[in-house]
Formats: sequence, C-alpha cells, structure tokens
Amino acid sequence: MTITIYHNPRCSKSRATLEIIQSKGITPNIVEYLHTPPDPDTLEKIARLIGVPLGELLRRNEDDFVAAGDDVPLDDETALARWLHDHPRVLERPIVVDDDNDRAIVGRPPNNVNAIL
Repeated sequence: MTITIYHNPRCSKSRATLEIIQSKGITPNIVEYLHTPPDPDTLEKIARLIGVPLGELLRRNEDDFVAAGDDVPLDDETALARWLHDHPRVLERPIVVDDDNDRAIVGRPPNNVNAIL
C-alpha cells in the first residue's frame, strides 16, 4: 500500500493521523505541504478523490484566506487550485491519499484515516 500524507508536523491532528498510519506498519510518503505545496493539478485530483469541490478543503479561518477576501477565486476550480498552491496554509490538514486505490480522506478527526487503510 502506497500512502501519501500532506502533513504539518506542528498540527496535533496531523501528527495523530501520521501515528495511526505508522501503527499499521505503513511507511507513508510524507509531504510537508507548507514547504512543498502540491501543484494545482494534484490539488484538483485530491479534491476529486475525496469527492468534494476544492473549496471544501479550505481553512476559511486561516489568516491567508481572511486577508485575501474577495481575491479568492471560489467559483473557478482551476484558478482556486493555483491560488491554493500559492497559499498552502489555507489547505485543510492532514490529507491522506491511498495512491494505489485512488482514494483520499481528510484526517479530521484522525481516525478518519482508518477508512482507507
């Protein structure tokens, strides 16, 4: 099983989700998305795999989102993916992708990850 976690080590939910994955004997690909943001195509794919519009993966209380105000292109998935790539702090976390079976989930709460492990 090939698992990728879009991870923020400063986030307790992200750390707990990573621990659950590792407790199953899985060594995931860890992408610290604040340092290496997913490209726009990957962001659109993640939203498709989760089964939600990309706008549902935004942390709307995050300072970057609030500061951007009306500049966030919420009505255009492609433009939103580019914007989110440039503002990765706004991305919900953690996101776990089962690369072998084209499934993904948001690890909030962390136990959500069990659905794809």
